Amino acid sequence: MQYKTRVIDVDLQADFDHIPHHLLCAKVAQRVNDPEGLHVRKLRRKVSGKKGVAQGGVLAPLRRHLYLTAVDQRLERAKEVTRRGPYTSLEEARFADDLVLLVEASPQHAWLRKAVAKRLREELATLQVTINEEKSRIVDLAQGEHCSCLGFDCWRVRSRRGVWRAWYPPRLKKRTAWLRKLKEIFRRHQSQPIDRVIALMNPLLRGWVRSFAVGDASRCFRYVKDGVEKKVRRHLMRARKRRGCGWKRWSRPWLYQRLGLFNNYRVYRPRLQALPTGEVPYLLA
Repeated sequence: MQYKTRVIDVDLQADFDHIPHHLLCAKVAQRVNDPEGLHVRKLRRKVSGKKGVAQGGVLAPLRRHLYLTAVDQRLERAKEVTRRGPYTSLEEARFADDLVLLVEASPQHAWLRKAVAKRLREELATLQVTINEEKSRIVDLAQGEHCSCLGFDCWRVRSRRGVWRAWYPPRLKKRTAWLRKLKEIFRRHQSQPIDRVIALMNPLLRGWVRSFAVGDASRCFRYVKDGVEKKVRRHLMRARKRRGCGWKRWSRPWLYQRLGLFNNYRVYRPRLQALPTGEVPYLLA
């Protein structure tokens, strides 16, 4: 059984605003065998400057993945060095520049946390990427602390069967930001028919829900769903110059069947891969 409850939550400084383009192009060239495409990339580099990765572009996460591949390789070697048969003392979870490291919590692996942090800093220095010391931290899930990754808060809780497992609901600030955006949509279109407002809102709502439709988002989704229904009802009542939310006037099925309001709040739990006998997922132990 593994007890990787010590988490190194790494926050990278300035979100890659200072990445040298020549280093990024060299890493892209290692994976892309297309001279014409690389030539276009070189021309774009001359136009956009010598540093920085564009924010919000569809290729931005891919570029960050490629740029930090060397970090993955360094951590993978550290993982193999500390392996004990089927058991590992270190795990890494990374998407683009969002990086989390999990280390076994036993006292004999206290040195590993320092060694991994040192190796990580060395590799990031080579890539000219710095760590935001104020936001980076080391937490212990076994002590009731939590870490954040990709918009989720990750906790260690005991299930109804008495087994330790991971609990990762969407972050409260993500839910608050979406509800604020929802409020702005209704405010800007308060004079528009409800059909048009729903047509504008449904794609945004569908994308947000699909982004968090894994893990333990049920409670968050219920809160968002109730908030959406309430906003729709108030919009309908204002159009009729009446107060309240019309709870008796319109039923819940009518909102979804007649108006076509988005209603797929289903949560999908990721399937765990088969592990060797006696081993459990690193966040569940």
